[in-house]
Amino acid sequence: MLARTGALGDLDRLVHQVARVAADPAAAVIPVDAWRDDDALYLQFDLPGMDRSSIELTTERGTLILNAERPSPIPAGARAVLTERPTGRFTRRLALSDALDTAAAEAVYDNGVLTLRIPIAAHAKPRKIAISGGTPKQLTA
Repeated sequence: MLARTGALGDLDRLVHQVARVAADPAAAVIPVDAWRDDDALYLQFDLPGMDRSSIELTTERGTLILNAERPSPIPAGARAVLTERPTGRFTRRLALSDALDTAAAEAVYDNGVLTLRIPIAAHAKPRKIAISGGTPKQLTA
């Protein structure tokens, strides 16, 4: 058995948090870090204990949608003593800029971390305009 330690109020708060997440697993947030460089946007999602086959990434109308599922590790017929890790189906939605090339996105899942790389679209990258020499010409509209 597990021994309870700490203030009774802390235990009560924990029980309410667990009950809220158990009632609505989608309420549990999938943590994400995001950064970019000159070539791409990178996103890393923490998905510990989730099988790669249960993870689905889609883009629709400028929104990235991540769906994943973590089954309960508690066998049928067993009585749970403590359940703090949320189980069930999870969803995370993020708005994406139209400066991203979602068609060229790549995702890798390793050690419970999903890493997504979305390249910056060619039209959004800075480009140089060549300047020719010679006699100035009248530009026509």
